[in-house]
Amino acid sequence: MPALAGKTLFITGASRGIGLAIALRAARDGANVAIAAKSDVPNPKLPGTIHTAAAAVEAAGGRALALRCDIREEGEVKEAVGKTVAAFGGLDILVNNASAIWLRGALDTPMKRFDLMQQVNARGTFLCAQACLPHLLQAPDPHILTLCPPPSLDPKWWAPHTGYTLAKMGMSLVTLGLAEEFRAQGVAINALWPRTLIATDALNMIPGVEPGNGRSPEIMADAAHAILARPAAGFTGNFLIDDEVLAGAGITDLSRYTFDPSKTLLPDLFLD
Repeated sequence: MPALAGKTLFITGASRGIGLAIALRAARDGANVAIAAKSDVPNPKLPGTIHTAAAAVEAAGGRALALRCDIREEGEVKEAVGKTVAAFGGLDILVNNASAIWLRGALDTPMKRFDLMQQVNARGTFLCAQACLPHLLQAPDPHILTLCPPPSLDPKWWAPHTGYTLAKMGMSLVTLGLAEEFRAQGVAINALWPRTLIATDALNMIPGVEPGNGRSPEIMADAAHAILARPAAGFTGNFLIDDEVLAGAGITDLSRYTFDPSKTLLPDLFLD
């Protein structure tokens, strides 16, 4: 039986990009997937809505629930989690994928942008975990997986975009703390980060970078699947990198994830 068959995942920001790729990989196992995102109507600048994502999940073999949810709003998150549990009878996995990005220095970062990043990234990760944990603690093999980097205090990652780095490292520190808090209860709380840039809409924030400079979101989806397929007990507090996870699963040929072999793959932020 596929590893995630019958399991229920609550994935934030799953209407497109990495979140959608993780949802589709789980769907191929026959999982139940709650698509939690703000995009309930089409956006001419960004393809994909919770409804198109849900349709894709069902076409891939899973069961889907489209949930319009702003993870900055406590009431919306609690309602979305409640609907997920009501629809599928429980909750096994939370994937904290939603994230806001603004790669500018201090003088070029409006406080509105700064606040958005802190609210979505660090606070949103904490809020979603808080809402899901009462249900995860009742699951036989509970996981929380957050897309964030290994914690770092190296000034080179802070100086160019302090606001974004603070928000992203906030997700990492939430992961660190919750992993230890719930270690004894057997909840696997881990982080995943890509070795290279990933070809999503976030690349538009980086001047001169093209999709060919990154790998496809499917590499993160396959790495996430390998993590979530592991027994939860004793596997927690890890900051994992996609290619290392896949190597551990016996996958070393990563050419399938490359858009353009003629272009140079660029390393992602926060990795030396």
